Amino acid sequence: WINPDCPFVKRHAAAGTMRDLATRYAGKGVVWLGVNSTHSMDAAGSAAYRKGGSLPYPILVDRSGEVGHAYGAKTTPHMYVVDREGVLVYAGAIDDDPRGEKGKAASNYVAAALDELLAGKPVTVANTTPYGCSVKYAK
Repeated sequence: WINPDCPFVKRHAAAGTMRDLATRYAGKGVVWLGVNSTHSMDAAGSAAYRKGGSLPYPILVDRSGEVGHAYGAKTTPHMYVVDREGVLVYAGAIDDDPRGEKGKAASNYVAAALDELLAGKPVTVANTTPYGCSVKYAK
């Protein structure tokens, strides 16, 4: 889940976190999607954000919050990994660095989950506590 106005999303955008992961796994059959459940941002705003960040993946617009509520998305970013059978195998934070202080030493939970899935292994860490801004759902 993303919200282009969230400082946590902005930090990851500046670092290229999601863009780089999407690119890294694109040739391995991983489909990367952004979901924007921010009630005040329309499709044009999400498209402008995608273009401005040179994001190689679509951003789905969920202004009603229906999809966000179905997944239980609480923060931006809030990450989910769904396997080929449609089973949710990871939900939580992108990494273990909420303050952005660890740099390259941060453990990326999503990359770890994807690596294990692609190796045919179960995901070791299936849930973590997400951090970031609250999802700005419609009232």
